[in-house]
Amino acid sequence: MHLDRHQISLTEGSKAHRIYLLLQDAIAGGRPAPGQALPGENRLAQDYGVSRVTIRRALDALEHAGLVERRAGSGTVVRRSSGDGVSLWADMASLMPQLVEMGQTTTARLLGFAYTDPAPAVAEALGLTAGQRVQHATRVRLIEGKPFSHLTTDVPEDIAQRYSEADLATTPLLRLMEMGGVRLDRAHQTVSATLAAPAVADALEVAVGAPLLSLVRVARDADGRGVEHLAALYRPDRFRLEMTLDRVGEGGGRHWEPVVVPPDGGDVP
Repeated sequence: MHLDRHQISLTEGSKAHRIYLLLQDAIAGGRPAPGQALPGENRLAQDYGVSRVTIRRALDALEHAGLVERRAGSGTVVRRSSGDGVSLWADMASLMPQLVEMGQTTTARLLGFAYTDPAPAVAEALGLTAGQRVQHATRVRLIEGKPFSHLTTDVPEDIAQRYSEADLATTPLLRLMEMGGVRLDRAHQTVSATLAAPAVADALEVAVGAPLLSLVRVARDADGRGVEHLAALYRPDRFRLEMTLDRVGEGGGRHWEPVVVPPDGGDVP
């Protein structure tokens, strides 16, 4: 079980847990870089205004998570390739086609599959009425065998019955829906941040409470019907979002606009 390897007992909301999350976020952002040492315990305690005992507990949790290692004479050093050198990127201006392409260039592992009543928020987003069920599926997507995203999808039952559980484990969902006759027309996506809950942390091989990118998407067909609700969580050390902006306009009307990459030019490495 990954939880035993990546999780150490830190009370959520405690000082040690807060320091752990702050240091984990700094490491994910390359500060310090792999191979470099963190400041000493005394310096960290001074910088964060806590005791050395609190710092030591946070560092123990980082070591259990595989992010750092203790070296005699060198202090606490950030481990190289904590993300195994595997990562993906996507441009915010063309995110939808890139996510579809990503589904074709990576692999998935199906964790859960069932037909059930939708959660209230999902039912509202998809415009479902009382008694309408959804296919609720959970998958982990991997690149070169390393997990980078945790995907939870809800699809109205009548649409989901056009493909099988085995199909979902081998083919991107949006492609399955189009093969089943759904005319996808548009989608609304929201990107934010969250912390890894225990089950997600286990699947993504991160510590409980690790920061994750969160993407929620509602896809609609040509008639405006909600056909898919996706809640995706991404490891920030293996997936990032970028946006290129151009300065356009004249005089006082000059402003920034995103550069839109055509679908055939937005492949994910």
